[in-house]
Amino acid sequence: MSDPIVLGIETSCDETGVALVRGRELLADVTASSMDEHARFGGIVPEVASRAHLEAFLPTVDAALAAASLDLADVDVVAVTAGPGLVGSLTVGSAGAKALALATGKPLYGVNHVIGHAAVDELVHGPFPERFIALVVSGGHTSLLRVGDIATDVVELGQTLDDAAGEAFDKVGRLLGLPYPGGPHVDRLARTGDPEAIRFPRGLSAGKDKVRHAYDFSFSGLKTAVARYVEGCQDRGEEVPAADVAAGFSEAVADVLTRKALDACAVDGIDTLVIGGGFSANSRLRELAAERAAERGITLRIPPIRYCTDNGAMIAALGAALVRAGAAPSSLELPTDSGMPLETIRV
Repeated sequence: MSDPIVLGIETSCDETGVALVRGRELLADVTASSMDEHARFGGIVPEVASRAHLEAFLPTVDAALAAASLDLADVDVVAVTAGPGLVGSLTVGSAGAKALALATGKPLYGVNHVIGHAAVDELVHGPFPERFIALVVSGGHTSLLRVGDIATDVVELGQTLDDAAGEAFDKVGRLLGLPYPGGPHVDRLARTGDPEAIRFPRGLSAGKDKVRHAYDFSFSGLKTAVARYVEGCQDRGEEVPAADVAAGFSEAVADVLTRKALDACAVDGIDTLVIGGGFSANSRLRELAAERAAERGITLRIPPIRYCTDNGAMIAALGAALVRAGAAPSSLELPTDSGMPLETIRV
């Protein structure tokens, strides 16, 4: 018997993502983004995002089915993001998924968005090993996870205590006068600068914090240090060395992320690191992670950039993993949870 076809629906923030997966094979992946509608506000506006999901939901589902040459009747399972995320956006996706599951009589799985960012790697690099460390980094989340089974055994080792990595990049982008979203623009600018010209602080990496928060992250102080440096240049009437600022800032973030993730691998005797989430598209993070993983003999798995931002494939992949594990479906009354704990894989 062939693997069931899973329809994955992602609406946690500003992308309406719909994908179809059979086992670990991606059949179709379609995303509608409302990013342009938020750019003029300099950030995500929850109400705008919710309305965009309402408008895009059915057309995106139809487009994904057409891309896979399937009908809704061919779908065996419906999976949807139940959290964490923006409550309005989550509600639109959840309501739509419930309607599809009810209309077709197919089982429904409400899944964790953050864990989906790790799960999507199976569509690219195949089955996971028995244990691995996952670093999920995005605009809203920076989390370090120890995974025994992506469908049943996820333990949160650490998380950001303030700004997420992607969020810090957006804020530094504004400080440097770059367009929103700042992350890609800071990344491109950093490639032209000297990462050693300005050494910015590494949060929670010294003294007692290194022991008490071995796997936690903090980027608020780093962001403040960048702001003070920029303000100092402006107060002295000097031109801000934007490329060097971007490079030094990028180096500080990548340094902390990769060091703590690989330390977790070493402490637990784990030889595989998976990195996912929107910020995993950052070029310096990818370069430094590859370099340091090779030095330590750690296998590094990072999916292609198309799977890094929010997408339906990650939700379908996690849904497929739950089905393989024999997990019970969610109720049609499943709630959404904007602050869903990272050890809650399925609602």
